[in-house]
Amino acid sequence: MSFSKIYSGQSDIMGASIIDIESDISRGLHSFNIVGLGDKAVDESKDRVNSAIKNTGFDAPKSKNEKIIISLAPADIKKEGPAFDLGIALSYLLSSGEILFDTEKKLFLGELSLDGTLRSINGVLGIVKAAKENGFEEIYLPKSNIREASLIRGVKIFGIETLDEIIRHLDESKSDRPKKKLDAVEETIVKIEKSEYSADFKDIKGQDNAKRALEIAAAGGHNILMWGPPGTGKTMLAKAFASILPNLTYEETLEATSIHSIAGTLKDNIVTLPPFRAPHHTSSHVAVVGGGAHIRPGEITLAHKGVLFLDELPEFDRRVIESLREPLEEKIIKVSRAKGNATFPADFILVAAMNPCPCGNYGSKKRCICNPLTISKYNRKISGPIMDRIDICIEVSDIDHKTLNDSKMGESSEIVKTRVLNARQKQKERFEKLNTQYTKNSEIKAKHIKEMIAIEDDAIEALVGFAEKLELSPRAYHRVMRLSRTIADLAGSETTNTNHILEALQFRQKREIV
Repeated sequence: MSFSKIYSGQSDIMGASIIDIESDISRGLHSFNIVGLGDKAVDESKDRVNSAIKNTGFDAPKSKNEKIIISLAPADIKKEGPAFDLGIALSYLLSSGEILFDTEKKLFLGELSLDGTLRSINGVLGIVKAAKENGFEEIYLPKSNIREASLIRGVKIFGIETLDEIIRHLDESKSDRPKKKLDAVEETIVKIEKSEYSADFKDIKGQDNAKRALEIAAAGGHNILMWGPPGTGKTMLAKAFASILPNLTYEETLEATSIHSIAGTLKDNIVTLPPFRAPHHTSSHVAVVGGGAHIRPGEITLAHKGVLFLDELPEFDRRVIESLREPLEEKIIKVSRAKGNATFPADFILVAAMNPCPCGNYGSKKRCICNPLTISKYNRKISGPIMDRIDICIEVSDIDHKTLNDSKMGESSEIVKTRVLNARQKQKERFEKLNTQYTKNSEIKAKHIKEMIAIEDDAIEALVGFAEKLELSPRAYHRVMRLSRTIADLAGSETTNTNHILEALQFRQKREIV
């Protein structure tokens, strides 16, 4: 056989593509070419494959006078990374007649070391999902990627350690090489292990108002801004916030794990808890939003189904802050560059923190050294449109030193999380009853607000009156209604009353600095 065809795959943030690896060998002076719009890593695959084949006990391609052409199809899709190494090696061995097996409904992934062992690759989850949708039944990949890949149900996953191992499993030729049958892993049971968070609500003294605000934010998926002097616990509260969020569902686990796998940030193989991303305020626009020479996801997308914590919010670049407008409203981020466009998922809860002024002491016990113009300029870095998209603004003020020495422990995150879960369950039942795709109150569109909020008549009158006095925009008006519905859910109320509206309005107002 001088021609063979094997299947592999390539993932990107929007999904994955099945790639055909075709190999053709003809007589002539030695040449080894890989065509199909591959990058540098794909081009270097020739050397990795050559050494891996040689060290597995076969004749190296470079030792023969033959013309080898490897085609990665479709040719118009740019191929990136070393994931095609295993497929290229097997395709060559099939073409040269060294091995024989049926390639149909089998897909091969993996980077080869020079000695023939397989290294783990990124983006496995998306490729396996696409493979299943395209009718593939068996997936062969590095053993270190098994747990991630077997999240997809209905396909057989084979974990491979070496090129020799997969050849002995697949080869049907009459060679003297001993056979070795591998066992497939059909499904991974997703187990959510107890996570050790860096902060717990019970560890935070005082700040009851801030804790209440964070509980509401977690229950309804609302964005929150905490402001106050330095050292009052804003960062600690934000870290504790992650401990009261519900664990990810199976579908959310697939989404989050796939994103982190593609980005190369996957540490524990499976993301079962909401991601917590906290970029530094010196982070570039590309690092936070995404983009670059080859468009990649940024922190906004890595926080999908989790929390994006922006500490020292006014210190971020103005472009970074303003780029939050679209994802906060539409839950996606569109990146347009000269080399292409991409739409990334960005469904996260924004938790932001800031000081009241550049020196941080305005309104505290310490003396503020900032003049009114400096304070005004500092606060204007957070534009009106951004503030309009933040549901809760809460002051985190100084704590009395006696409170810090109080040995009495407050409510733990576990107790608060139970209330959050109960509120989320009420929302889920309501959304299912009304046959909608929403998962939390913050997602409710304006057209569904009336039927989903169930607001009482006197509460509407109160809301309209305060909205006129506070000059709320229509967006802010609807956000108050959504927030009040979450407060009602935490209270176990079927309707939204005036008290719920008043508490929601209280959280909307950030005290004027100047």
